[in-house]
Amino acid sequence: MNKEKYFAEVIESSLTGWLAQSWSWDTFPEFGSFVAIEGKKRTIFGIVHQVQTGSMDSVRYPFPYQKTEEELLQEQPQIFEFLKTTFSCIAIGYQEKKSISYLIAPEPPKIHAFVARPSAEISKIFFANNHYMHLLFTHSSQIFNMDELLLALLRQHMDLNILTQDKINSFMQTYSLLIGNDYRRIKLFLQRAEHMLRDCPDLV
Repeated sequence: MNKEKYFAEVIESSLTGWLAQSWSWDTFPEFGSFVAIEGKKRTIFGIVHQVQTGSMDSVRYPFPYQKTEEELLQEQPQIFEFLKTTFSCIAIGYQEKKSISYLIAPEPPKIHAFVARPSAEISKIFFANNHYMHLLFTHSSQIFNMDELLLALLRQHMDLNILTQDKINSFMQTYSLLIGNDYRRIKLFLQRAEHMLRDCPDLV
């Protein structure tokens, strides 16, 4: 097993999602990141919808020292040993026998399973279809703000160079159907998306 591509471990698990802890407290998966858990039978895919850093010791809490991180690392490096970063993911599909299904996997990820960032090739294949959005909206009660997550996801698509005008049109058609063609919400979402997409020269 090549551990270099993994960066976290599952500590809570269910069919609809999981909680993972980063191996290093200062390793933060970005909000909206596409992640994967490889098992013996299948690879389960998820989207990061919450990230949190805090103390792993119930009696030791971070204290404001009014010093930079560099100063603290030099003077009191031990305070960082009690920090942890956890993140929550929504399951949005799985791959089994080279076939991708935009469904909840038959089994949840195992506790202590490793979390990885999928390759650009797998990401392109998975996001070629918008069916994953159905699972996101099905579990919207677990997500603090669905539109924020979708905008972050579009940003991730930009970073992966898989965002095209056709992809945006298809994305918006699916989004419109899933929110019941709510004109006001669509207009507000498009305004924010257009502002963000100005940074993508291929779409200008």
